[in-house]
Amino acid sequence: MAARLVRAHLLKRGVMAGLLLAAALSLAACGKGGGSQQAPERGDKAVASVDGGTIWSSDVKREAVAQGLIGEGEPLDISSDLFRRVLDEVVDQRLLATEALKRKLDKEPVAQRRLAAARDRILGDMLVESVVSDAVNDNAVRGLYAEQLKLAKRSEEIHARQIVVATAAEAEAVKKLLAAGASFQALAMEKSTDAATRFNGGDLGYFTVDVMPGAYDAALKGAKPGQLVGPFAVEGGFALVKVEDRRLEQPITLEAARPQIVRFLTYDQIRDLLEKLRSRSKVQMMVKSDAPPQGPPPADAPRLGLPPTVVPPPPGAPPAAPLKRAAKP
Repeated sequence: MAARLVRAHLLKRGVMAGLLLAAALSLAACGKGGGSQQAPERGDKAVASVDGGTIWSSDVKREAVAQGLIGEGEPLDISSDLFRRVLDEVVDQRLLATEALKRKLDKEPVAQRRLAAARDRILGDMLVESVVSDAVNDNAVRGLYAEQLKLAKRSEEIHARQIVVATAAEAEAVKKLLAAGASFQALAMEKSTDAATRFNGGDLGYFTVDVMPGAYDAALKGAKPGQLVGPFAVEGGFALVKVEDRRLEQPITLEAARPQIVRFLTYDQIRDLLEKLRSRSKVQMMVKSDAPPQGPPPADAPRLGLPPTVVPPPPGAPPAAPLKRAAKP
């Protein structure tokens, strides 16, 4: 999964970058006599031949991913129109690369630099994939999830229902009906002016008071399950609130948090790898920048353009805070 995320990001650098990589691979294949007749990947299938050189289904899928037509790891049916269209493009690339070799364009200094840059990018991507796939596994995901649970502060949640009416007099009249045994849900549907909750029997669901207007915070402080609170003034009138339940805020589940954790661990590994490589290498910048120097990004900031760690939680789940590592000893 982590390798898929990394490769998906790296390929988002642009279609032209993907085409450059494909062209470099084509030149390399042409330079070796048109490509190997042995399947480069398990289950690969030969889908075309250009001057004796084989084009494999994996070549076509790689090109489709590079152009953003499919995601990394997604299937591409060799009988589909999309596969045939991309295959035609790969054939064209092979023909162009072969002709370039015949014209000895690969010997040009500019071509040599571009081929070297493509080679560097491919090898760098493969190193990242290797490091991430080894480190970002289920044990690492579960370990960071457990670490986050220990660091997380859980607030108290309240489950409540409300009836909102226009005037204090109407609110008192509804309160008397409730005291006489009327159904809260039925009265909410009949009399409440709050369109968001009226047809759900006034149900507000579970919430923490910090996300509610201040009037709710003050009115519900100390209220116990089953207690009727109000009426009190709110925007749009006066509210009567029935407390259904109080509990500690429920943590996000492992499966809901998994994409966020995988993204965090992915660029965490890339950051550590780059820091190690820079620390043991001599890097000298030959140009100066007018921009003020910046410190390293925080542990939960994206690196190399990878997606942010914060992802929308599923409906009903509390929003997830950015992941942070516990301090290293």
